[in-house]
Parts: sequence; C-alpha cells; structure tokens
Amino acid sequence: MTSAAALPQLDQRETPPGGRRPPGTIVRGLVALTKPRIIELLLVTTVPTMLLAQRGVPSLRLVLVTLVGGTLAAGSANTINCYIDRDIDAVMKRTSRRPLVVKGHGTIKGRGTIKPWEALAWGIILGAGATLLLGLMANWLAASLADAAILFYIFVYTLLLKRRSPSNIVIGGAAGCFPVLVGWAAVTGTVAWPAVVLFAVIFLWTPPHFWALAMKFRKDYAAAGVPMLPVVATPAQVARKIVWYSWAMVAATLALVPWAGWIYGVLAVALGAWFLAEAHGLDARVRATPGPEGAGPDDAPSPAPMRLFHLSIAYLTLLFAAVAVTALLPWGRW
Repeated sequence: MTSAAALPQLDQRETPPGGRRPPGTIVRGLVALTKPRIIELLLVTTVPTMLLAQRGVPSLRLVLVTLVGGTLAAGSANTINCYIDRDIDAVMKRTSRRPLVVKGHGTIKGRGTIKPWEALAWGIILGAGATLLLGLMANWLAASLADAAILFYIFVYTLLLKRRSPSNIVIGGAAGCFPVLVGWAAVTGTVAWPAVVLFAVIFLWTPPHFWALAMKFRKDYAAAGVPMLPVVATPAQVARKIVWYSWAMVAATLALVPWAGWIYGVLAVALGAWFLAEAHGLDARVRATPGPEGAGPDDAPSPAPMRLFHLSIAYLTLLFAAVAVTALLPWGRW
C-alpha cells in the first residue's frame, strides 16, 4: 500500500486534469509552454541583424512587427515541442514541472494544468499568427523563413533526431539560427551573405552551449532515453568536441568583419578569446578528473559545465551587441 506521504501533494492553486482551472492558471501554463527564456535569447540576435541590414535603425513599426512575429513563431515551435515531448518531460527532473506533465494523483506547481489538445491548438494558433503578422506587415519571405524554423524544429529536431541521434542538437539546432534570416529579410526582402554568416555563427555556437547543459543533466537525458552526446560519449570526448566547435564558431564570427568593420573585428577577437579560454578550461578540468577516457560516460563526473553554459549566453549577447553598435557607428567601417 502506498502511504499518503508518498503521494504527490496537490498545489492548492491548481486543479487536477478535468477539474475547474482558474483562468490565471491556464494563461500561466500556456505562456510557460512557449519557453519565454529561450525566446529572449532568440530575439537578442534579431534586432542587431536588422540594424546591420539597415546600416542604421529600421522603422520602429518594422522592428516591433518582426519581434512580435518572431516571438509567436518561437512560441509555436516550443509549445508543439512540449506537446510531443510530454512523455520524456515527465521523466526528466529538469522538465518535470512543465504544464503538460501529469504525475501521480494531481498537479504539482503547474503539472497537468494544460491539456494536450489545448497545447497543440495553442501552438498552431501561434504559428498562424506569426505567419500572418510577418507576411502582411513585413514581407512574405520573412514569414516563410519563420515557418521554416517552426517546421524544422518540430519535424527535424523533435520528431526525427532528438530521440535517435547524438547529432540531434548539431543539426536540429539550426532552427534557432533562423531569427537572423527573418530579421534580415524583414528589412531587405532578401537573404544576403552577412545573414548567412550570422546563421553559421549561431549554428556553431549551439553545440558547445547545449552540450555544456547536457553534461550537467546527463542522467536526466539518459533516464529519458535521449542520446545527447554526453549520454553516449565520455566527458573528455564531449569537451574535445566543444573545443572544436568553439574554434569554428570564432572563425565564423571573423567572416563578418568585411561587412561589420574593424571595430566589430576587434571585439569579436576579444570575445572569441574569452570563449575559447573557457572551452579549453573545461577540457582541462575534464582531463584532470580521474577516470579512463576510453571507458563509459559514467566513469568521470563533468566538472563545472554550467560555467561554460552561462558564459555562452553572455558571449552571444555581447557579440550581437557588438554587431548592433558597430552597425550604428558612422566610423569604424572599412
């Protein structure tokens, strides 16, 4: 017999699936499904790209339309991702409090507050809203790129790769690179080489960023059967790949210098050196940890991977701030 203490305790602010839910609970749950903190990082890359495309400040209306449209598109992809992954979210401690997760006899701090059909409908509505807003108030190329990001994230990353391949985040992470293309297209109606370079920067940044997080939560991913690289490789192997991608990312940032100017180049080199120092530092700490490199991934813990994870967010933010500032300067260009 299961004791009462062993059962999940119901948060009095929520109600079990099928019960009456306060409107505020539903709204909070729907917003949480969009993963607002991830959307913030995506938008950080959009505005600087628009400034670079304009070589100045685009109209406030266009900036707002692009940001709102990008938010709706990212929210759509994230919501449908939560709908598809609600089974493994229930297994992982990091995601077990998401609104679609139902455990035991009730809800705990948000669990089960949104029904699956509601989440799917919400995701589709957000995607449709993004398409119409960007198409009618920016241009249809920007809308099409936003749609491509949604479809890529859902079908390529979530459905095809995430549960099948250690390369899931390498390939699937391309979905997070589309905001720079959307921003450039919204301003110019085209996709030019600088936007492609910025796409490549984020593409190469994503594996070190996400693998550092996955090193920390390796047991979570293993329990859910998701073959993230830290689950199937040793910490030393993961750290070495982080170093390789970090060097490739920094090289890609320098490919933007002919368009962004020498001041951006100086800042990109300084920020790149900072990132590379931390990537090599993680590699050194992993190698100094006892445990045979060639054995299984459980032989050695991953030392301080979250330090690199948090630094990677600061790095990307500062790099795109450099893009924005130098795009506005009348001097410092070639």
